[in-house]
Amino acid sequence: MILNKDVNEQAVSGAFEEERDVTEWMVAAENARERIDKYITESWEEEVSRSQVQLWISGGHVTVNGAPVKANYKLYEGDKVAVTVPEAEVTDLIAENIPLEVVYEDSDVIVVNKPRGMVVHPAVGHPSGTLVNALMYHCKDLSGINGEIRPGIVHRIDKDTSGLIMAAKNDASHASLAAQLKEHSVTRRYIAVVHGNLSHDKGTVDAPIGRDPHDRKLYMVTEKNSKRSVTHFTVLERFGDCTLLELQLETGRTHQIRVHMKFIGHPLVGDPIYGRSKGTTMTGQALHAAVLGFVHPATGEYKEFSAPLPADMEEVLYTLRSR
Repeated sequence: MILNKDVNEQAVSGAFEEERDVTEWMVAAENARERIDKYITESWEEEVSRSQVQLWISGGHVTVNGAPVKANYKLYEGDKVAVTVPEAEVTDLIAENIPLEVVYEDSDVIVVNKPRGMVVHPAVGHPSGTLVNALMYHCKDLSGINGEIRPGIVHRIDKDTSGLIMAAKNDASHASLAAQLKEHSVTRRYIAVVHGNLSHDKGTVDAPIGRDPHDRKLYMVTEKNSKRSVTHFTVLERFGDCTLLELQLETGRTHQIRVHMKFIGHPLVGDPIYGRSKGTTMTGQALHAAVLGFVHPATGEYKEFSAPLPADMEEVLYTLRSR
C-alpha cells in the first residue's frame, strides 16, 4: 500500500539549504506578500514559535537579500531569506533530580527511555519537570548550539509518546547527530496500536505534512506550506477492530505518525487530538519509540538500542488479545 502525493517541495517551501548555522530559503511565488515572521515559522524544519522568530528578527539574525528587516516585512518572489541562529545563552533553567531510565551513556551522547507524560523541553505551561530539566541534573555537560532553551536536545518525541530519545553532550556530537537526522540516516522504529484493520500487511504513507491553518498547534496532510513526509508500516498483529503496527520513519515531522495514521483512516488508539481517546485506560496515544540507531559521533560505529513496551501499552494489548 503506497499513498503518494506528487508535491514539488521547492515550489512549496522554496529552495532550502543549511550551511553551518545559517538556514536559507528562496521565496516561491505562492509565498509572495506573506509576512516574514510567519514564513520562517512555517518553513522551519523543527517546531519554532513565532515569538522566537520575532526575537531573531529584532536581534538582527534574519536578513532578506543580505539586509536586516522587520517582522512585518512582506516577502517578494525570489527574495533570499537567511536566518543565523544565535549562540546559546545561559538560561535560568533549573536542574531537577528526576529519575531517568538511561539506556546508554558516554562522554558524547546519552540515550534515555522517556516515560509517557514527560515533556521533552520547557515550554509555555511546562516550565519544569521536563526531560531537559532531568538531563541537566544527570549530565551537567549538555550541548547548547540551538540558541534555544533545549540544551542537548537533537530530536523530540511527543509528551504522551514513550520511548527512546537521544541527547548530545557536546557541540560536535550535536552537529553530527543533527546532520544524520537531516540526512534521514537515523533508525527510528515505533510500535503503535491503531483503530481498524489495515488491508495490507506492509505499506508506505508518502504524504506532505504542514500546519493546520485553523489551529497552528496541530498538523495535517496538505500541499500548502508543507514538507515531504514518509512513514513505512508493517502489521505485527490483528485484533479485528484494532491493529498492532511497527512503523519506521523516513522523515521526522512533528506528529508525523499520528497525522499519517489519521490520514489513512487508522488513527492511533488513545490519541486525544488525532484519534479517539475513549475506550482505553491509557493517558495519551498508544505509540512507543522502540528502536533508535545512529552512527556514534566520535567513533563512527553504528549503535542501535531498543526499549520494551511500557506497562500501559502491554495492558492494552492484553485486553485486545483476551477478547
